[in-house]
Amino acid sequence: MAVSSLDRRSFLAAGAGLVAATVIPRGGLAAAADAEPNLGIQMYSLRGFKVADALGHVRDLGLKFIEFYPGMFPVTDDQAVIDAMKNKVADLGLTMSAYGVNRFTKDAAANRRIFAFAKAAGIPILGADPDPDSFPSLDELVKEYDIRIAIHNHGPTHRYNKVVDVLDAIEKHDARIGACADLGHFLRSGEKPTEVIRLLAGRLYGIHLKDFAEMQDRTKGVILGKGHIDVPAVFAALEQARFPADGALSIEYEENPKDPIAEIRECIAAARAAMAAV
Repeated sequence: MAVSSLDRRSFLAAGAGLVAATVIPRGGLAAAADAEPNLGIQMYSLRGFKVADALGHVRDLGLKFIEFYPGMFPVTDDQAVIDAMKNKVADLGLTMSAYGVNRFTKDAAANRRIFAFAKAAGIPILGADPDPDSFPSLDELVKEYDIRIAIHNHGPTHRYNKVVDVLDAIEKHDARIGACADLGHFLRSGEKPTEVIRLLAGRLYGIHLKDFAEMQDRTKGVILGKGHIDVPAVFAALEQARFPADGALSIEYEENPKDPIAEIRECIAAARAAMAAV
């Protein structure tokens, strides 16, 4: 029997919620030990700085969690390099919440190298742009390493454009394969962030808190809450969806890469205000 798109989305969302309740009961925002369970930043926001300076800015901004991207911390087999970065992060009182975005292919050995790097670095979540033929490999690797995969959307023309594209990709796979919802890119795809969160409940392991001026492909990034993101509604939706306390909740601001600190501070203030209300 044919299933309509809406029925399919409802079914997949319900199934994801069941997985959350029965397989990975990691708790929601309210389960955290303090008011900010995991508020951090995607380090691409600070790409205009050297690594040490970028990490110092994160500390000065009062954040605790960082999501590295490969351009700032490349995948490596060199344990000394990994340990040096781990020490640099730890010395500033920071924690690596996630790493990405990573391309995965049918090359199982190449995929394993990324997982081995993440395990050595203590990274629990890998943001991902997986090829369809990579999933057999990923199913095995998430079990072996107990590291979650979070598929990242990149807006119009990307293979994971709409939330249903992500749901279709993950529905038959290990529960540790889920989503990192870039709310800004979902805006560009014409998707409502709160609905995205609802549909991905139970398989939502990362959020990029990013805002745009318009819900269209070509648009300008803006400070969180000054575009089309209803920040309080997003945090209410995250609470209702029981976003995991060990998920990666990352501010991402892509404008003004040479001096974004003041704008990032405003984004953090908007997020904290909404978190306090929840």
